[in-house]
Amino acid sequence: MDVKGASTNKKQLQSKQTKRKVAEAARALFVNKGYGATSIEDIAEATGSSKGNIYYHFKSKEGLFLYLIDEWDHEWEVKWQQNESQYKTVTDKLYGFARQIVLDDLHHPLSKAANEFFNYNEKPSDIEERIIEMMQGHLKFNQDLIQQGIDNGEFKSDNVECHAAILESMVIGLSQMSRQLKLENALMLYQQAIKVFLYGISN
Repeated sequence: MDVKGASTNKKQLQSKQTKRKVAEAARALFVNKGYGATSIEDIAEATGSSKGNIYYHFKSKEGLFLYLIDEWDHEWEVKWQQNESQYKTVTDKLYGFARQIVLDDLHHPLSKAANEFFNYNEKPSDIEERIIEMMQGHLKFNQDLIQQGIDNGEFKSDNVECHAAILESMVIGLSQMSRQLKLENALMLYQQAIKVFLYGISN
C-alpha cells in the first residue's frame, strides 16, 4: 500500500472512531437528560468535539438521534433472527414478537427519549422522510410475518397491508399505555392484544 493509501485509511478509521465516540456520548446524554434537554453543545462538551465535527458526521441532533434508533432497530432484528427458529408457527411468532417488544423495547434505555423525539412536532423534512422509511421497514416486517401465516394456512387470505398497519398501530398504542406497568402486566396486556388480533385474521 502506498503512503497516500495508508493515510486515507488512517483518516477513515479516525473518522469512524470519532463518529462512534460522539454516538456513545450522545446516547448517554439522551438516556440521562432526555431528548429535548440534550443539546449539540452538551454532546460537544462530553466528547471534546466541535459542533462542526458533530454536524459533519450526523447533520443535526435529529440525525444523530435517528442514527441511535437505527442501531436499536438493528439490534432488535438480530435478536429476532436468533430467536425466530424456536417458534413452530406464525401464531407462535406473533406472541414471541409481542414478548420481545415488551422485554427489549418498553424498558430500553432510549425508550423515554424516543417517545419524546417522535412526539416532537418540529422536524426537518429529511428527518420526516427517514422516519417514514423506518416505519415502512416495520410495516414490511409485519407484512412478511402475516403473509407467512397466509401461505401456511394459519391466517385468512385477506388484505395483508391493512392488517400489517393495524398490527403496527396496535403496538404503538400499547407502548404508550404500558410504560408505567409492571413487566408481568405489560406482557399480559400485549399477549391479550395479540390474541384479539389473531381472532380477526385466523382461519
